Order: sequence, then C-alpha cells, then structure tokens
Amino acid sequence: MFRTIAQIKTLKEKKFFIEKVNIYYKLILAFSLKNNLELNSSTIEIDESILNKLLKLNVIVDRTELINLEKILKKELFNNFINSISFSLKYKNELGSLLDKLDTEKRLKKQKLKANKSKPKLVDFFCGAGGLSLGFIQEGFHVDLANDYEDVCIQTYRYNHPEIPENRVIHGDIRKVVDEIDTLVTTDIDGVVGGPPCQGFSSANQQRMIDDPRNELYKYFIRAVEIITPKFVVMENVRGMLPYAEQVVDDYKNIKAVKDDKEFTYSIFYKVLVSDDFGVAQKRQRLIFIALRNDIVESKEITPIDIFNRIEKSNSNTKRHVLNDALQYIKPLEAPRIKNMTEVDDEITGKKIDYNLFKGNENGYLNKINNNKTIDFVFNHKARYTNDVNYEIYKRLDQGNDGTNSKISDIMPYKHRNHVFKDKYFKLVADKPSRTITAHLKMDCHSHIHPFQVRSITPREAARIQSFPDDYVFLGAYLKTYMQIGNAVPPMMARGIAKIIKEYI
Repeated sequence: MFRTIAQIKTLKEKKFFIEKVNIYYKLILAFSLKNNLELNSSTIEIDESILNKLLKLNVIVDRTELINLEKILKKELFNNFINSISFSLKYKNELGSLLDKLDTEKRLKKQKLKANKSKPKLVDFFCGAGGLSLGFIQEGFHVDLANDYEDVCIQTYRYNHPEIPENRVIHGDIRKVVDEIDTLVTTDIDGVVGGPPCQGFSSANQQRMIDDPRNELYKYFIRAVEIITPKFVVMENVRGMLPYAEQVVDDYKNIKAVKDDKEFTYSIFYKVLVSDDFGVAQKRQRLIFIALRNDIVESKEITPIDIFNRIEKSNSNTKRHVLNDALQYIKPLEAPRIKNMTEVDDEITGKKIDYNLFKGNENGYLNKINNNKTIDFVFNHKARYTNDVNYEIYKRLDQGNDGTNSKISDIMPYKHRNHVFKDKYFKLVADKPSRTITAHLKMDCHSHIHPFQVRSITPREAARIQSFPDDYVFLGAYLKTYMQIGNAVPPMMARGIAKIIKEYI
C-alpha cells in the first residue's frame, strides 16, 4: 500500500502517499473517539517499536528516512501519524482488522490465502474503482489482473482489494497492456470483463460506428479477448450503444482465437439490463454483452441467450429497493456554506472517516450490500458546498420537482434554457428507485438533491445507491470520488450476472 519515501518520485505519488497516511490517522482517530480512548496529540519519541512498525508498513527503509518523512508530511501530520502508530501498537487487539488494508504483511497473508487454484479466474479491463470486479469476487471469482488508465481508480481498487497483489492491478494504457499480455497473463483465464469506452455514437456517417477512431480502446478490448481466449466475456456499456450492438456482435463472431493449437470462436448476445431488477436502489440501464467460447456452448449445452434468460428468471425473485433504503441509518448532514471546505472534516458537514452511529440498525438493503457485515465506520460521507441561490432552490423544491418548477422560477439561473437544463435540478424521490448515479456528479450534484435534507447527496450516499458496501473507501480528491462512483457498475448487478455465469459455466 505504501511506497517508501525513496520511491516517491512524482507529485501524484506524494499526494496518494499523504492521503494513505491521513486514512491511517483518521481511522485511529475515529476508533479512539468511538471507544473514548485518548489519542496523544503531543510530540513523542520514536522508539524501536514505532520504527519497526514504519519499516513493516514499507513507509521507510531505515531511521535516516524519518527526516524526509517529516518533510513530506509536514510537522502536524507527521506527529499525528507517529501518535497513531503508537496507539495502534498499544491497542493492537482492540483494533482487530481495522488497519489491515494499509498493512503490507496482512495484505501479503491474504493474497497467499486467496491464491486458490480452484477459483475461476478473471481479467478486468477498464476496471475503474472495481464495481464489476467486486460483484464477481463476491460470487467466488479471483481477479488475476485488472487495468485502468485513471490513477485514482487504481488507488481505490488496490486499497479495497487487498487479496489482489498490487502489481496485478495495473495503471496504464490498455494498448500497452495488450501488447504485453502474453507476459502478464500466464495462466488459463475463465473470464474477461470490462466496459471499454465507446464515444462515436453521435456520428451520422454511413460507416460502421464501432470503427470510429474514437473507439480504438474498444478494439483493444476485443484484441485482448482474442489473445486471452477466455471461456466467457462480459462487456458492459451505456444504453446509447444499443443501435450499434450488432456491429459488436459481428466483431465477436469474427474472432478466431488459437490456443493450445485449437481454434476457438465465440457466440454472443446482448440485452439492456436494469439495476433495480437486481435489487439495487437505482434504475440504471446498462447494455450488457455476454459471449461464450464455442467449446463451452457445446460441452455445457448453453448459449448466451440462455444465460440472459436465467439471469432474468433469477431476478424475478429479487426484492426491489427504493432510494430511502439506501439513505437510512446514516448521519444527517448540513451543506457547507463556505467554499473549499470539502476536504475539511467537521461534525456538521461530515467527514471522510467517521464512526457509525447506527451500527446494528441496518435495513434489508444495507445488510445486502454489506454482505450482512456490521460496519463500525462510515467513509466518504461529506456534504458538498452549496451557494445561497442553490441552497434556496434545494429548499423550495419538493420531491420529484425539476428545474422547470414554478416555485423556483424567480431564482432559477438557467430558466432561459429550460429546454436543455430541465434536469439540471432534481429533488430525488424517497419511495422510488433513484435516478441514475452518473460521473457528472463530479461537476455538480443539482440533479441529485437529497429528498429530506437541504443539500445534494454525499459520495457515500451515491455509493450506497450504487450498492457499494459501506466499508468500500474511495480515494482521491473529493470530486473525483463522485466520478469513480458514477462510472462504476453496481456491484450487486455484477454479482447477479456472475452468479448465473458461475452456476452454468
């Protein structure tokens, strides 16, 4: 998790290092507050036990690097970190597994335990923050390799998946990864999953949309499938790709992969699936492609169409959930009214890490997304800055109202463009599934106003709506957390797909 001081070369590496130190400190701080234990705030001597812990965490390689550590962290955070380590040594048993995701030794032990050869193996391209992977992992798959171009997504993915070696979660361009795939993937892979970006939908020409140069990354996804030759492929994309889905089908049908001197082809089918059919508290439509290798089709006597039919049959017994199921049992917050406060923790507007006031009061939806775990702490629950005009708009609107409502006509800043900005403002409806959580929330959250409180939804609330567990931590700058959550496949939706694939393949 940590890179030693000497390994930090870039400003981004430095920022992520500082963020992880902050997470360590804030976990300890939240634990101490929850349990009424004193966390020292004064400067203490770094004894051998603290030094050994820093070495084991891979923060430094020897005592001489303490000077550089203090330079990077600055005095206050450096002292907080050292005091946190001292606290963690004193209350080791009481802390339990709280710090395991930041502990190099604990991560390595978990990776050895999880290296189970009997588990079906997966490669996830365009993995993002890990929603699709998480659903498959929850159904017993093992991710052998994951890749994304966004560094913040890679940091989030690595943090939350300690069972996967960090060097198997690759930050980089898929074009370079595919060029090296023979050396990166050296074992049989059961499945390839991912959501390659396809951006050429608006093209009105007579050529194949899928051949648009903007869709080059999709082509590399197909190339990766051809090289890896998995038993199955799950590819997801936006509903807007539906008019061009047959072009994707043609590309898969043209795959002729050679593995162990045998030639393989693929059968494929696609369908628009809706997340609330899987029990997610949100209506999110995604175009899903499922491809099966021809020998699997023959030996298992199952087709991609059969898989979709069985997914739908399984979903017929799934309990549906509404927005309020996701918003219950979490601390009420007020919106900051001063700019640049999103990274500042406080009791009124929220914190990146806080203890859970409602542990033991979970509803059915929260139990489901949390896999029936009771979670002691709440992450990324911080309200967003709201200016005076938007605060008044939020306050006046009723649930289900949008930007055209007469109650805000006198202060609506975009009313001259209501035909474009009708959904610019929208107050969510508590007793219905949420509207889609999108990456646009990083720009503003006017389209997702809390149904009861005068503010927009927090990143944690968005993550709950997406069905991420409450202990799934999103790293990076505040606004980047919205982007990661909005771009993700709801884990519960991924899990529903993974369950059927595993059962029949």
